[in-house]
Amino acid sequence: MSALICGSYAYDNIMVFHDRFKNHILPDKVHMLNVSFLVPDMRREFGGCAGNIAYNLKLLGGEPLPMATVGTDFAAYAEWMDQCGISRKHIKVIEGSFTGQAFITTDLDDNQITAFHPGAMGFAHEQQVGEAENVTLGIVSPDGRDGMIEHARQFEELGIPFIFDPGQGMPMFDGDDLMKFIEQATYVTVNDYEMQLLQDRTGKSPHEIAEQVEALIVTMGGDGSHIYTKAHRHEIPAARTEQLADPTGCGDAYRAGLLFGLMNDMDWETTGRVASLMGAIKIESHGTQNHRFSRDEFEARFKEAFGRAF
Repeated sequence: MSALICGSYAYDNIMVFHDRFKNHILPDKVHMLNVSFLVPDMRREFGGCAGNIAYNLKLLGGEPLPMATVGTDFAAYAEWMDQCGISRKHIKVIEGSFTGQAFITTDLDDNQITAFHPGAMGFAHEQQVGEAENVTLGIVSPDGRDGMIEHARQFEELGIPFIFDPGQGMPMFDGDDLMKFIEQATYVTVNDYEMQLLQDRTGKSPHEIAEQVEALIVTMGGDGSHIYTKAHRHEIPAARTEQLADPTGCGDAYRAGLLFGLMNDMDWETTGRVASLMGAIKIESHGTQNHRFSRDEFEARFKEAFGRAF
């Protein structure tokens, strides 16, 4: 039993500028901006929504089956996937393209300047959901626009339940597009900011959206999350964290927890808490795929966080 994870794979190039951007950007010269920042600290992390979700689902003991398009520079990431025991059967290399790339520069005030090159993501629509075998659940996470549209349609046509996770792909879609996704999806998951955008663009409240799917999941960072069903709103507490190292990828870790709970027929109260704890574990580590835990460690921490067994 596998979860098909449609979405992006990317390299995150993270750089630290040991000063403040405001000291080098002249307000009266922004119309002719020409600045350069020395970044002595840099690291390259494995990322992308599909990559992060697959990594976290594997940690939980699930069987992720990622589907993505990548570039000819994917070799290092492919080796990492092999080390993690994650299938590359539906990872397609696009000749002449780069894997998606994020270039993130952070200053001493935690301001960020980010450039993102989608690269091979633009070919995501060339992958077909029907090519994957033994899939019982799916997710459409941020990817190329055409790929997200096609994969949602294919999941629906094949009768495979799936989560719609628009994430940072939200700006690519208008209200009609988003309503179509909601009509096709079995579940919808967004953070609180994305929920406001979804509400503004569709004119639908969380309760109205929940009427059209089996569940709408809204995450709220340190305030936990809400899981709306037709009959009830489950209030899921945030799990306590040891330190707040890096929030990047916490949403993807949470979504892996959702997939794991659904794949194992857990109730929403348990599924939400598994997802919450996944986000808390991830935020304690820099990067999106550097945290580790054993099943016993997860179960012990779950009991400590929520006062009941996993």
